[in-house]
Amino acid sequence: MGNEEKQRYSAEELKEFEQIILEKLEDSRSELTYLRETLSKKNDSGTDKTSGNSKVMEDGAETAEKENMNQLAVRLQKFIGSLEKALMRIKNGTYGVCVESGKLISKERLRLVPHTQHSIEAKLKQR
Repeated sequence: MGNEEKQRYSAEELKEFEQIILEKLEDSRSELTYLRETLSKKNDSGTDKTSGNSKVMEDGAETAEKENMNQLAVRLQKFIGSLEKALMRIKNGTYGVCVESGKLISKERLRLVPHTQHSIEAKLKQR
């Protein structure tokens, strides 16, 4: 029995990952809130700018910036969703197991990408 590979992470190990995920969730959620607030402020602005010519230039830049912020918000939302799913996997005991191979994903990888469901090997095969 002694040296067969572990199939699951222990409760202690899962606690560590849960902490990482919860911290990332908190950061991502506050970032998303900030982005949303900034975006809604950007939608309100326009009354304070009275000069005519520079307005046209600023509009272009502002539109591009808004576009970027929107994309960032969408990415953050996806990331938050992935982190929430990872928390579910911690609760139901399937966290850290590669969906391709069924093997444990290395701790190093999970610390960097705590929401992943693929081991490095499986990820490389996908390319």
